[in-house]
Amino acid sequence: MALDSLDALDWRRWTAALYAQVRTAAADDPQAAHRHWRRGRDAMLADHPASPLLPEHRDGFRGLAVAPYDPAFRFDVEVETTEPDAFEVETGTDGVARFTRAGRVHLQALGTLDVWWLGTYGGGVFVPLRDGTSGRSTYGGGRYVLDTVKGADLGSPGAGALTIDLNFAYNPSCAYDPAWACPLAPPGNHLTADAGVGEQHVGPWVG
Repeated sequence: MALDSLDALDWRRWTAALYAQVRTAAADDPQAAHRHWRRGRDAMLADHPASPLLPEHRDGFRGLAVAPYDPAFRFDVEVETTEPDAFEVETGTDGVARFTRAGRVHLQALGTLDVWWLGTYGGGVFVPLRDGTSGRSTYGGGRYVLDTVKGADLGSPGAGALTIDLNFAYNPSCAYDPAWACPLAPPGNHLTADAGVGEQHVGPWVG
């Protein structure tokens, strides 16, 4: 258990370092930042001991399928106040995760996404996504755009605002290993439009 905890800690460190590099690179070239993110994600899934890929799937792993970068899916948006709401998820490994709604962001013609705050020690912003591609070309349970408690943080253009870049939408661990119980997108994080950028994977993973 102690070894597993240290592996998880190291995974979070690698994730936080990768996203720090992404934020720096994206200031000048979001597309180059996206390429760097892809390489980093592939390396972590292939080689890190805390990778959610099952051992039998790692030998044949040659990288994730990720759509080409499309700048139309990058948004610097104000977080708008909305009515209070909350949801809870029994994660199995981390106990009950409780999320409270911190606000909402408008992604132009795509629609809106709720912004959630994870109310455990330290806290963190959580923005999951389910869209018209879910279950067709992307994971049916939806994907994550931001999960800052785990290090997935694309930054902010200013106070009270967030960078929401759907090109960085990635699969939760349960897309690769059914032993994981992941928080999935609640109704306020469902888009009827297609957001076909980001990681492409329906599941189950076969390498």
